[in-house]
Amino acid sequence: MKTGSAIFAAALIAAAIALPAHAQGFKPSKPIEFVTHTGPGGGGDVFARGIAAAMEKEGLMPVRMQVVNKTGGGGLTAMAYLAEKQGETHTIAVFTGIWFTNPIMRKEAKFTMRDMTPLVRLVLEPAMVAVKNDAPYKSLKDFIDAAKQKPGEMKQSGGSLGSRDWVVRQLLMTNTGANWAFISFPGGGERIAALLGGHVNMMVIEPQEAGEHIRAGNLRVIATVADKRLPAFPDVPTIQEAGFKIPNVPQVRGIVAPPGVPAEVVAYWEELFARFIKTASWQKYLDDNMFQDGYMRSAELAKFGDEFSDSTRKILVEGGVKVAR
Repeated sequence: MKTGSAIFAAALIAAAIALPAHAQGFKPSKPIEFVTHTGPGGGGDVFARGIAAAMEKEGLMPVRMQVVNKTGGGGLTAMAYLAEKQGETHTIAVFTGIWFTNPIMRKEAKFTMRDMTPLVRLVLEPAMVAVKNDAPYKSLKDFIDAAKQKPGEMKQSGGSLGSRDWVVRQLLMTNTGANWAFISFPGGGERIAALLGGHVNMMVIEPQEAGEHIRAGNLRVIATVADKRLPAFPDVPTIQEAGFKIPNVPQVRGIVAPPGVPAEVVAYWEELFARFIKTASWQKYLDDNMFQDGYMRSAELAKFGDEFSDSTRKILVEGGVKVAR
């Protein structure tokens, strides 16, 4: 005959067996597929690899994080790939502002950020308007004036149509009447090489992509895309301080999962990143790349995403861009 405690223990075991596996808590059991929409050297790629390296250094993950590049379509290819992984518990992706922008602009976009499972927002990121160190442009006004004198001849290297650097160009051209070409490259390394090689005249780039070349003196920063001057460049004005009254175009980076991911998986990543952002490795990464801490949990990120989409749509319309949704 079973005692009362034995009956209680048996009931607990039976209840545990009856529960779905994911309801008992989630812990990765195989390598994590970490998707980014940019090629090697691009902002998303550098960001994903930085996170993976810091996670490994801090010993926070029981498995490896394997970065997978899904380029093409200005983020749409990566978004479609993630959407096809519906319910997959071992795949996550880096999102940036283009994951909001491109679906707004392009009718062919099958998915938006509302189709993804929000996990965490991690950083807000400034950008810099940079030229080659021996370029004749000492200020953004110098570049704009040159572009006005040679309509369509000046060139800017950048990422995909709809990316922040492209949106900044649209706003500046609308504001000033200047016109210059936008040359798209899949990776940050190629964009920088084009500028250093003299094939283009200017680029709008994030600190994490260009930091090495700026420190080496290969590039000159002539303006920043930020709410206020960057501590590392106290003498460089923001675009607004330089006299160009356009909206500040923010860059946001964070992590999403495929649609239909169980709540236990979301909770796992929320708690993991809550510990991760307090580590010395992550704090150093923020400082080295001039990032602003922007941590948000899933529910906050979902609300932010709706607000960000609305403000992005407004910026695009002000920049003369036709929106699709």
